[in-house]
Amino acid sequence: MKSKLFRLSPRWQENRLGTRHRIPKAVQTWIYESGSLTQRLRQEFGQDLAVKVLWQANGKPLLTENRVLQHSSAELAWIREVQLHHQGRPLLLARTIMPRRTLAIAHGQLTKLGNRPLGEIIFAYAHVARQALDVSYVMPNVWQPDIALLAHHAPVWGRRTVYIIEQQPLLVSEFFMPDLFTSGVTTHD
Repeated sequence: MKSKLFRLSPRWQENRLGTRHRIPKAVQTWIYESGSLTQRLRQEFGQDLAVKVLWQANGKPLLTENRVLQHSSAELAWIREVQLHHQGRPLLLARTIMPRRTLAIAHGQLTKLGNRPLGEIIFAYAHVARQALDVSYVMPNVWQPDIALLAHHAPVWGRRTVYIIEQQPLLVSEFFMPDLFTSGVTTHD
């Protein structure tokens, strides 16, 4: 498995009735955010929110990612892993899987993001829709050692969302770092 984030694949749970009640209220507001997390982070932390690209390349998605995307395990996809941070404090980790058919409709924009957040691009499309949402509670042993340090060696909540852009899928997995909740940020309870 090629990933700067994971040593092991996270275990995902389909978002079903009752799932929300097992998640702390402060985390719920982020997991169930219907708009752009980038925009919300900027509202909470200001415009100096930064993106650090950890890894990006053509690669094979994880088996669970292929299943959710209905993607052939033999086919490569563009994979991008990033950290969103504010003044060096990690707030969010993200892993995005972009199948070739999705890249084709985006005319190369999605592979040339650089340090720009993905949310700025996908939420600019007129026809973007959320198709599915899964939830995970990632244990420290799942992360690569340097990422476990960012997570303070604590379990971390995450969400995995399939977005449909111009009828093509895109998978975004986002993980909410402990610093997001210890920074005095308003959680809209």
